[in-house]
Amino acid sequence: MPEISRRAFGGLVGGGAATALAGTAAAEAAEGTRAAAERPFRARPADRGHRRPNVLFILADDLGWADLSAYGAPHIRTPHLDRLAAQGVRFTNGYAGSATCSPTRFSLYTGRFPGRTPGGLAEPIGNRTQGLDPNHPTLASLLRKAGYDTALIGKWHCGFLPDYSPTRSGWDEFFGNFGGALEYFSKLGQLGEYDLYEGDAAYRDLRYYTTVLTERAVEYVGRDHDRPWLLNLNFTTPHWPWLTEDDEEAGAEIAARIRGGGQVLPALLHQDGGSVEKYREMVESLDAAVGEVLAALRRSGQERDTVVVFASDNGGERFSYQWPLSGEKSQLLEGGIRVPTILRWPARIDARQVSHEPVYTPDWTATLLELGGARPDPAYPLDGHSLAGYLLRGEDLPERDLFWRVRGNRALRRGDFKYYRDATGRDHLFDLAEDVREQADLAAARPELLAELKGAWEAVAKGLLPYPGA
Repeated sequence: MPEISRRAFGGLVGGGAATALAGTAAAEAAEGTRAAAERPFRARPADRGHRRPNVLFILADDLGWADLSAYGAPHIRTPHLDRLAAQGVRFTNGYAGSATCSPTRFSLYTGRFPGRTPGGLAEPIGNRTQGLDPNHPTLASLLRKAGYDTALIGKWHCGFLPDYSPTRSGWDEFFGNFGGALEYFSKLGQLGEYDLYEGDAAYRDLRYYTTVLTERAVEYVGRDHDRPWLLNLNFTTPHWPWLTEDDEEAGAEIAARIRGGGQVLPALLHQDGGSVEKYREMVESLDAAVGEVLAALRRSGQERDTVVVFASDNGGERFSYQWPLSGEKSQLLEGGIRVPTILRWPARIDARQVSHEPVYTPDWTATLLELGGARPDPAYPLDGHSLAGYLLRGEDLPERDLFWRVRGNRALRRGDFKYYRDATGRDHLFDLAEDVREQADLAAARPELLAELKGAWEAVAKGLLPYPGA
């Protein structure tokens, strides 16, 4: 770009862009301050006699990699999640198990690639015929077998009644929605029906959904538990439709379109609504909700012995702040799968640390099973690798590939190198250490490495189920 004056630049692009530049500069300054306060992750020497931890796994919905101020957002303030990161470990190379909602949830609940099971082939689940087989072992069923109480509060999106439900897959309690999206007040979901349930029975509450879920989570963590517990807390925020607690009237208009017999998905997609400002409000309301739950955990006296993991189910879209990544939700470019990932466990892990090791959703399944003293079912081998040795004993992470497959895209990361095939069928090779934005394609310069990573991807893919109609 040629050199021009600040005044000329403002005249060319407008005050909004100048404000964005100022925000970016502020974010960069904050990034430098945070980096100075963080230190590279190092495992703490083992403490003796620690109890098996509770597990609070908080999943945001369509939250982009840089949508938290702790990850560089120039215009979003997330003090509670920033504090959570400061109290534990912030991962800069945290990944979702897939690029859309359902497959990532399959990878978390099963610890396996979504393509291992028929339900995981839906990207995402959109009807009653698809779902997580109740006979498949899950994080919840295996921890429950090991003596844990288990609950899921919020978005399930792994199948609908009557055949699929968290209570059929290892969770003792369920309070939330079955589908992938819902109008935040009426609770009308993607099948055009009311979608808020307690167990398998409809539960009527027409207040803002994030508020309702937060209250339930606060109640759960505040109970007098006599056994360790697992709580999967799955917010729908900041997934469309773009509504905050002040937008009940806009929500009513969306609900009226659904009830009026129009197409449900276009109404929920809310293409005629939303803005960067509205998105900011939604993310900040998510942060406040997480803050309430963490405060309840602290009041309960269980904070020290509770592992808290915060992540997103995939990258952001439309109004999300992804810089410097390319791509978004549904794609296997970094913006579609790299997500904010935070871990806190005061009893075993020191504060103010940062880890640059690549980790992704199925790794957390393996990790939490090991921490909870639960064994995977040998008939359903895990694809994730436990991080417990790295986090608690200072061991190096095993050399392994991170693998993704979605319709139209494929990707595999080995060390700093990433093999990626786009929707046109063209293969690419990127060095993420030098080019996190994935703009410098090394495919022609490094053909042998490209062939090696492509072959590794295809070897894994041979063991997965084919897509219907493929």
